[in-house]
Amino acid sequence: MTWLQRLSLLLALLWMAALFYLSNQPTLETPHLFSGQDKLFHMLAYAVLGFLLLGARKPLVNGFSNAQVGGSILVASLYGISDEVHQYFVPGRSADPWDWVADTLGAVIAVSLLGWFSRKWKTSVVVREGV
Repeated sequence: MTWLQRLSLLLALLWMAALFYLSNQPTLETPHLFSGQDKLFHMLAYAVLGFLLLGARKPLVNGFSNAQVGGSILVASLYGISDEVHQYFVPGRSADPWDWVADTLGAVIAVSLLGWFSRKWKTSVVVREGV
């Protein structure tokens, strides 16, 4: 594991701890800017988590594999489910399946894009170098 992969894993674990801490709060005071903003916040938070989880993996010669992408999405999605179950037991909070959908969608978008860019970049490097 390279230092960058270790850093990504450490940051993913710290991000998960931060998400747990926030979901353990009875209320979160955020300014209301537009309808559905909480779903966007969920998507962004889990996009970051998915990105960090995939970054902790070692890409193959031609970039991240579909299995690595899928595994990172799965871990982020499962953590999203555990977060919603956890919130069910926190006074003042509730479990919302749509939050989990937003969590998973955020991870899908970020991880899929990172996987695609990794394959595109690796392919362009190979073509430029004539390998």
